[in-house]
Amino acid sequence: MNLELCYLTARDAIRLFRSRELSPVELVTGIIERAEELEPAINAFADTYFDEALEQARAAERRYRDDTARPLEGIPVGVKDAQRIAGKRTTYGSLVLKDNVDSQSDPMIERLQAAGAIIHARTTTPEFCLSVCCHSHLWGVTRNPFNRQYGPGGSSGGSGASLAAGTSLLATGTDIGGSIRIPASCCGVVGYKPPKGRNPDGPPANFDPYNHCGPLARSVGDAALMQNLISGPHPRDHSSLRETIVLPDAFPAIRGLRIAWSMDLGFKAIDTEVRANTLQALDVFRSLGCAVEEVGLDWSRECDQAALAWYSTMHFGRQPLWFMADHKHLMTDYAIAAAEMAASLKPDEAARSWEAQHAMYQAFGRIMESHDLFVCPTTAIPALPAEQDMLDPDFEIDGQRTDPEYGPVLTHYFNMLHNCPVMSVPSGRAGNGVPTGIQLVGRTFDDITVFSAAAAYENAVGGWFADGRRPGL
Repeated sequence: MNLELCYLTARDAIRLFRSRELSPVELVTGIIERAEELEPAINAFADTYFDEALEQARAAERRYRDDTARPLEGIPVGVKDAQRIAGKRTTYGSLVLKDNVDSQSDPMIERLQAAGAIIHARTTTPEFCLSVCCHSHLWGVTRNPFNRQYGPGGSSGGSGASLAAGTSLLATGTDIGGSIRIPASCCGVVGYKPPKGRNPDGPPANFDPYNHCGPLARSVGDAALMQNLISGPHPRDHSSLRETIVLPDAFPAIRGLRIAWSMDLGFKAIDTEVRANTLQALDVFRSLGCAVEEVGLDWSRECDQAALAWYSTMHFGRQPLWFMADHKHLMTDYAIAAAEMAASLKPDEAARSWEAQHAMYQAFGRIMESHDLFVCPTTAIPALPAEQDMLDPDFEIDGQRTDPEYGPVLTHYFNMLHNCPVMSVPSGRAGNGVPTGIQLVGRTFDDITVFSAAAAYENAVGGWFADGRRPGL
């Protein structure tokens, strides 16, 4: 197995395909060999389709030979086990849905397939995508390739872990509270939550303003490549935006960019290593000629309560309650806890959550009137232990007792402000080897500024998966 193949960017792989220096069959074979070697230890994959993937790779090889290759021809993409693929099962990490087979692909997956992507595997997720952990009764425990004592984050945990381990070149995710950005941070990759409606989605996710689908990748350029292919209006999603933003191949310099930042959003407990790495990342932006200013936010734990009310009274929180009536014995403790929370809340609490969301944007919107970008940590800690009890009442961050679900993350606030584009990029490593990340938050619908800042930052630090920076697997 050629390890360099497994850590190619999708852009480089496509360039090598076109020049006939690399075959899609070689690449997919290498990815499969890597997965077969590592999967018992990492467990990033749910179902795998390796035989089909090799068949598709041979067809891709012919397309390159005939000059009929599509934009992602021959690129192996891991798809989260929460997004529909026609003819394949989608389990959402639950024993309740272990036999659930879909007849139609979600719009994002449909577009990836039409672009020539090879879906070689499903990536793991916690049950019903409910948690920032990545363990379930159905798929077991997914581990962080940088340190297997820790998890990859959730809920798109398998996607982040697969990219870090070199068993996918691109991966998909969904994000209702940080589920793309949290694994991106924990696994040292790039994850993008677009503005609501930028990327079309399937039901019921497309009805929920907090919910988004988007790319995970090992480089900003790959995230842009993927984003350009999956965004734009779709006839099956009434929420998809008519405006299509095309991200360029090369982004402009960011000298003069006005960056606001907050370490803790006014109230979060932050691990000391996350704090130090965030400050170092801000220094990189200063070195690029950006004006970097610390700002205060009038946010509080009421924001968490408002988010919890919304989640628990919408489909996301009600689904485990519906299943619990007949299948409680199959469900994880954290899914049962979510169901019980949903049962305890009244519809008024969801309606009142919008008051908190409105107040949040009054503070944030004022800041963004005089700044181009907002920066904060993605997660408050590098990562949770791989088998973390998500109901642990004694969980602490920096000596402060907090909830294991909401305490470790700074992401769901920007699902509440759902039209702000957000990208998570790596900010460094902790002493235990686990990566940390920062969020780059743009003004509403301003995707290009977020990508430009991320690309400039990535270039300044030299990328994240060059030889010597990869997990020591």
